[in-house]
Amino acid sequence: MQPDISVKHLSKVYGDGFQALKNINLDIRRGEIFALLGPNGAGKTTLISIICGIVNLSSGEVKAAGYDIVKDYRKARETIGLVPQELNTDSFETVWDAVSFSRGLFGKAPKPSHIEKVLKDLSLWDKRNNRIMSLSGGMKRRVMIAKALSHEPQILFLDEPTAGVDVELRRDMWDMVRKLRESGVTIILTTHYIEEAEEMADRIGVIRQGEIILVEDKTQLMTKLGKKELRLHLAHKLDKVPGELTLEPVELSEDGYQLIYTFDSQQEQAGVARLLRTLGDLGIEYRDLQTRESSLEEIFVGLVHE
Repeated sequence: MQPDISVKHLSKVYGDGFQALKNINLDIRRGEIFALLGPNGAGKTTLISIICGIVNLSSGEVKAAGYDIVKDYRKARETIGLVPQELNTDSFETVWDAVSFSRGLFGKAPKPSHIEKVLKDLSLWDKRNNRIMSLSGGMKRRVMIAKALSHEPQILFLDEPTAGVDVELRRDMWDMVRKLRESGVTIILTTHYIEEAEEMADRIGVIRQGEIILVEDKTQLMTKLGKKELRLHLAHKLDKVPGELTLEPVELSEDGYQLIYTFDSQQEQAGVARLLRTLGDLGIEYRDLQTRESSLEEIFVGLVHE
């Protein structure tokens, strides 16, 4: 199946010589939620802006829904909805007029039933006749999303969509994003809330200093790069790690009452079994044990700093 977003050898160099993107190659599948992660200044917004036709590329090729973003600009742009980081709505318009006008900008015929559905899905229906200037920040963010969905795009970009919004709106947005994915919309998400990517994404891409350093299915990424931790709560305090355990990746907690064993999540459990046998041979008793896997945030921080 043809990808909804196809990026080939994309580079961007600004007039002052700064290279924001370096030979980006990326395919985003139809109907998936793709999370693009990276620190500030990594190139996330530049990449999105080029795909959406806001910033010109320096070299390479980008296609959206099969349309070249340069040669078939209008057709490509019609397939895309964008929720930018900044709130830039017309404060004096009503919610209904702003969302309806956005649909018209893409040459789409009026469709009040669709506008009504979008506003209801975003809990904006009761505010439809309110001027945007009277809304709270969270409600203005919802209006931005409604405008991006007004022309029924095939591809939706969410650039830091939940920055500065309350927990309730974030949960509502997650529900809405899932429904959109179920209807076949391809969603590209950038976020500083790593738990959002962990909760929502099918695949993860990591960008650093203008280069894509990794693209992986979320579950495979967490399996391949994640660590597991076994924490043993000891019955009696230890002053140091016994010599028989020094070859194992074992640490002793500061209070001396816990042994912490770290191992790759891909490894078999043989190391754990060996550790427990050794503890038994040494007569070291433990009252309880716990296991924990690395979070996506820990994996991301490790990738960025490597």
